[in-house]
Amino acid sequence: MLLAIDVYYNKQSAKVVGALFNWDDKEPRQIITCLYNNVLPYESGHFYKRELPCILELLKQIDLSKIKVIIIDGHCYINNNNDFGLGAYLYESLNNKIPIIGVAKNKFKDTDTVTTEIFRGKSKKPLYVSTKGYCLKTAAINIKNMHGLYRIPSILKAVDTETKKIN
Repeated sequence: MLLAIDVYYNKQSAKVVGALFNWDDKEPRQIITCLYNNVLPYESGHFYKRELPCILELLKQIDLSKIKVIIIDGHCYINNNNDFGLGAYLYESLNNKIPIIGVAKNKFKDTDTVTTEIFRGKSKKPLYVSTKGYCLKTAAINIKNMHGLYRIPSILKAVDTETKKIN
């Protein structure tokens, strides 16, 4: 089973959404949500400090022994020196046991060797795929082949949409 996670912030709280699925699924098999209060303020260059606690709270609801890969909305590295981004910090927080794939809509400067650009559908804008504990080339192929006609795969779009729904 795979898990896609996204977080939406509202002042000092966050809604965290996870979707359980397999690579060939058209839609999530299960959606899991949680609210996280007292979110830290955004700190440039240290986004993981804000988002990681939110993700870890959601993971308390999931049997991680069944998760083969976690996909996050973001990067695993912030530069070509392999300085950790959110994905790498998450991998480390999970004792290096569950591979992480980062799928980002925007590129970080100087990440050409740690990310792969993929184009989906008719979009002229790429997605930026990075990994920690998983083959980058395989991740890029898998993300590119996920269900959906548009730039963002259907399941990742569903997770993003769910974060913005009012409980």
